[in-house]
Amino acid sequence: MARGLSLCSNGRKPSTLLSSSIARVSFAFSPKTLLASYPFQSRHPKFSRLFCKLASVPETVDATKYKELFNRRMTMAGLKPHHRIALGVSGGPDSMALCVLAAKWKTQGFSGVNKTDGFIDGLLAIVVDHGLRQESKDEAQLVSCRVSEMGIRCEIAHCDWVNGKPKQGHLQEAAREMRYQMISNVCFRQQIDVLLIAHHADDQAELFILRLSRSSGVLGLAGTAFASEIFSRSLQLDVKHMKNRSILLVRPLLDLWKEDMYKICQWGRQDWVEDPTNRSQLFVRNRIRTSIGNLQSGTFKSELQAVISECRQTRSFADKVCTDLMNHTVTVTEKGYAVLDLERLKPTEVIDICLSKYLAAVLQFISQRQRPIRGNTSKLLLNYIRASPCRTSLTAAGCYLSPAPGSKGTKIIVSCSVDCPLPSKTELLNICFNEVQNKPTSDDLGQIISDSKEISDHAAASRLFEVQFLDVASESVLSEARELNLLSESTYTTIGLLQMDETNRFITKTEDKSVDDSEHGTNIASSSDKVHIWPGKNIYFMNRFLIRWKLSDHQCEEASCGGNCPVSTATSMEVRHMVEYDWLHLAELSRCSNTSHSTLSSRKALRSLKSIPAAARRSLPVLVNHCGLLLSVPAIGFSYCSCLVASAVFLPRVPLGGGHSSFL
Repeated sequence: MARGLSLCSNGRKPSTLLSSSIARVSFAFSPKTLLASYPFQSRHPKFSRLFCKLASVPETVDATKYKELFNRRMTMAGLKPHHRIALGVSGGPDSMALCVLAAKWKTQGFSGVNKTDGFIDGLLAIVVDHGLRQESKDEAQLVSCRVSEMGIRCEIAHCDWVNGKPKQGHLQEAAREMRYQMISNVCFRQQIDVLLIAHHADDQAELFILRLSRSSGVLGLAGTAFASEIFSRSLQLDVKHMKNRSILLVRPLLDLWKEDMYKICQWGRQDWVEDPTNRSQLFVRNRIRTSIGNLQSGTFKSELQAVISECRQTRSFADKVCTDLMNHTVTVTEKGYAVLDLERLKPTEVIDICLSKYLAAVLQFISQRQRPIRGNTSKLLLNYIRASPCRTSLTAAGCYLSPAPGSKGTKIIVSCSVDCPLPSKTELLNICFNEVQNKPTSDDLGQIISDSKEISDHAAASRLFEVQFLDVASESVLSEARELNLLSESTYTTIGLLQMDETNRFITKTEDKSVDDSEHGTNIASSSDKVHIWPGKNIYFMNRFLIRWKLSDHQCEEASCGGNCPVSTATSMEVRHMVEYDWLHLAELSRCSNTSHSTLSSRKALRSLKSIPAAARRSLPVLVNHCGLLLSVPAIGFSYCSCLVASAVFLPRVPLGGGHSSFL
């Protein structure tokens, strides 16, 4: 096939903005594709980004194949062209290819274009300006203009690093977390339920090597989900369903490789941005990406993808078993704790990988810490849950596990532990002072997830007996894959070398980091950590309880309050967890001979408190004044005075099981 250099891909006329912003200076060559590179003129040449065009004439692009694959993936996600969808766009070849496919899919079969402004209906591209470099604002604007030329509305989200910009060692992770937060905020504000991200097969391969070098289990080696529900970090209340709002994150390009992204851009006649920082060998994913990119063997990629596919099969099976177990054995109470029925669970009959995931899901839900539970903690939990009937208590992963009173060890109470050491005050007091807004929400997302689950369950049932890695330890995954003829000897050796290289780097880095960490120690929760709430305002306490208080219209019983009501004079109240002194104080109030509101309320509260296991009481929120006087325990209905109206609704940020996910 003839090759040549050209300023425009396939005769596409460059935009006026590009013509005035970039200059032709060099050409970059790759073994398969010849790219013309145009650096965006930046005040910091070291970090300049390049706009690239396909300057060669490669083989004819099979557009039908890409469109059919994309359509099939969107159907598997439960999506239809009329749904409102957002795209995460960086301007690179991956996200520009996503824009091309999404625009084609949106407009197929009908016009789909707004006649007023010329943009595609129900499609919004979101470009994040991380603000980590001076030129990032101009670059984001340039990408926005490019996307707008495709007929896609575009919004730029500018990051505000309130606590300072991230340090070099945590730059990529912090930027990724901030990026998702900013994109999610735009989606919630625009009432968009679905977000498409351009992760592809190369990203999965990089993640597999990375996690393999960190000794991840089979579930971790499955990579990122094809579709997953993500939830707002600060409470976005869906009043209709009384839950935190979420969006469905879909990755429709996981079956495609990087080279496919370039071909799709060529087919769509689109330029893209190349960011030189993505080639920096300081970052682990960049190193792995470079190593894999140097392996031109199609056999290596296909075999690696086959192993990842088997891990995903195992993950799908474990997810299904875990969901079924939770539906039949877990009871969640409105007081914020869960009860596990061991007689129904039969933990000795559940395989390790499924039981570990089940326990992790329950503990992550109760503690609202979405961290993996691995290693010794996971083994400790397995041994504890299988020692049925349960006779002892255990503190693990931010939760306190204990036998349920009167169950003779056949049921376990899982409550939030308020005494665990936490890495930071922010996690201990993860609070949002924003006023809860009654924004209208649609039922589209629920229907989308329902349709996706139906497809996922049907596919999982057809492959029920094809799961290969259920009993395989992380260190044996490659060996097992070789035994199953998924890996050839050469691919097995190559992956092993990549794993060894990153493992050695990780061990060295961990040793260096441990020296620094020893100087700081662990930040333990203390009584000095105070959270205040003002009347009429909402506070989201520990990602678990939505709390509110106000003064009622009832006349204060000043006589019973000693003529100076501590409630009516309070300008704010402190929120903390219940302690033993609080229920002793309630008992003391209940023994008073008078019939004041506080006495009657304490008696009623104690009756309610007796039905709550002692371990679970400690995670209940209480309201006290500046002197420490107990004014309310909203969860059990206690209030010091009739002029106080307080409520505490158990409203976990992330639901049991972490929301919908699919690894098809």
